[in-house]
Amino acid sequence: MEVLFKVIRQQQNSSPVVQTYLLDAEGGNTILDCLNRIKWEQDGTLAFRKNCRNTICGSCAMRINGRSALACKENVGSEIAKLQQSQITGCHANVIPEITIAPMGNMPVIKDLVVDMNSFWNHLEKVAPYVSTAGRSVPEREFLQTPQERLRLDETGNCIMCGACYSECNAREVNPDFVGPHALAKAYRMVADSRDSTTETRLEKYNEGTKGVWGCTRCFYCNSVCPMGVAPLEQITKIKQEILEHKQASDSRSIRHRKVLVDLVKEGGWIDERQFGLQVLGNYFRDIKGLLSLAPLGLRMLARGKFPLAFEPSQGTQQVRSLIEAVQQEIGE
Repeated sequence: MEVLFKVIRQQQNSSPVVQTYLLDAEGGNTILDCLNRIKWEQDGTLAFRKNCRNTICGSCAMRINGRSALACKENVGSEIAKLQQSQITGCHANVIPEITIAPMGNMPVIKDLVVDMNSFWNHLEKVAPYVSTAGRSVPEREFLQTPQERLRLDETGNCIMCGACYSECNAREVNPDFVGPHALAKAYRMVADSRDSTTETRLEKYNEGTKGVWGCTRCFYCNSVCPMGVAPLEQITKIKQEILEHKQASDSRSIRHRKVLVDLVKEGGWIDERQFGLQVLGNYFRDIKGLLSLAPLGLRMLARGKFPLAFEPSQGTQQVRSLIEAVQQEIGE
């Protein structure tokens, strides 16, 4: 079947342009197969990264029809099926289907589908993604881990550093200091590793403002595009749990946000917004600057009749409380 490939091409410091290539392809052909044919048969100037062709190296990550993925993993048939399911014009009978290929996001383009991944690697380095110096010293005997200890490392150990999660990260797009889901997934790999001896120091580092775990917006894009099932968002959540077990609500606004939210929902079934602002921003009336920051919003709400003067608990408060306590008991919080 004929497939029209629309490739977003770009040089450094220039505007992107769309170039189209018509290819006779089979449904089982991977996107990388098709890009190879375009380069070999139609346009030798097209630039993209590739290596193993077996979903191992992560080199061929790019945006395929709007989402970051590995070109060696996705195939023509599945892409056309997805387009047909979304009822996009151009996927009906007798119309040539289109597949759009673009470079990954959150990284500057070097040429065509090749991006500069320096920020990706620099952010990874910031979480010190290797066991501590003590853990790396030559021991008198081998490090022993129980099957349960090793099992904690399986998911994060599958990461191939392809950059797909980093490319789609909303938090990274608006906050250049946020280290990214790939780095925090590796960070949990170190926190969970029984050979590492610097867990406390690591948790302090990952707890810094919006650089670490609290910069995550929980949009779930990292999980949805990860080709290896690493589930970065779940690893970030595990780090948060570790931090919360070691910290008090007064330690930082990020920690208060989480603890106060859970406590208020347990108490009333939903959030009493008056207390939420005072306890999180005002630190239980101890943070004068935080309290003053609430004044403009409070005045606007009063002026528009939207300030909640009273709070009525949810009718299902007891059920909500029981559910939260059951979850907390299950995770050992």
